Amino acid sequence: MKKILITGGSGYKGVVLIKKLIMLNYKIINIDTNYFGNYFIRHKNVNNIKCDIRDIKKINFKDIYACIHLAGIANDPMTDLNQSLSWEITALGTKLLMDKLVENNVKKIIFASSGSVYGTKKKNEIVSEKIELNPMSTYNKVKMVTENIILSYAKDIKVVIIRPATVCGFSPRMRLDLTVNLLTFQALKNKKIIVFGGNQTRPNVHIEDIVNTYIFFLKRNITGIFNVGFENYTIIQIAKIITNYVDAEIFVKKDMHDPRSYFLDSSKLLKTGFKPKKGIKDAIKELKHFYDNKILQDKKNYHSIKWLKQNIKKFL
Repeated sequence: MKKILITGGSGYKGVVLIKKLIMLNYKIINIDTNYFGNYFIRHKNVNNIKCDIRDIKKINFKDIYACIHLAGIANDPMTDLNQSLSWEITALGTKLLMDKLVENNVKKIIFASSGSVYGTKKKNEIVSEKIELNPMSTYNKVKMVTENIILSYAKDIKVVIIRPATVCGFSPRMRLDLTVNLLTFQALKNKKIIVFGGNQTRPNVHIEDIVNTYIFFLKRNITGIFNVGFENYTIIQIAKIITNYVDAEIFVKKDMHDPRSYFLDSSKLLKTGFKPKKGIKDAIKELKHFYDNKILQDKKNYHSIKWLKQNIKKFL
């Protein structure tokens, strides 16, 4: 039974990942600060440790086979709340993590980077892994530097870097500030969808597919950098798809919008044999199901940006 270290395993993707790894009979060490609540999964094969990645030296790495590295400040708005904290947790924390992994002969690191490291591209420009990175925000820059830190250890440990699209779909540690999730929840709760701009192209990936990507590389002797995003839609297109499943009206505010726009090409990943199973429509239907059954609720910690803004002083 292989032992896997998960950093940030109590987050949006982490809780879904750990549940799948339990079913696959892995042993798991999950370290997380629980900034957004305690989502530790209690199971005989899971050792949960409340720990900041900057204190990673305290963790026993004996017999760990691989690390799936999810920990970090999640996106542009959250990073901008305290840029120094993001550099410390994501970049410095990763340097400390890598030293510990190599010191203990861990075989593989799978890092959750971001498709946003490519920056703002020309309309309809197809972004592959060969494109030069042009990070625009602090979050993008932190992710790029962290990738380079990890790659500097490639002679000593197998490295897989995942650059995912915006993730969508239900998780026990829900996030309602991600495009599909946000717009769908607006439709469900308020019967209206507020779109800022609308012509920005955003690549998307279902949470089940991004989690399955991590497991795919965990099981295989493949290294490298891979984009993970299979549906490239404009924001207004996403809103219109949602109205096919939820009765809601769309309101467009053209004077306010997020300029990030890019078309993610994941053909390199598909050539490895990976096959996505779900998409935006599945995410919308699942969110509606959980909302109608009162499982998906409007909890404060589901709005990660607002939650971190209100509580950030506790984490310094």
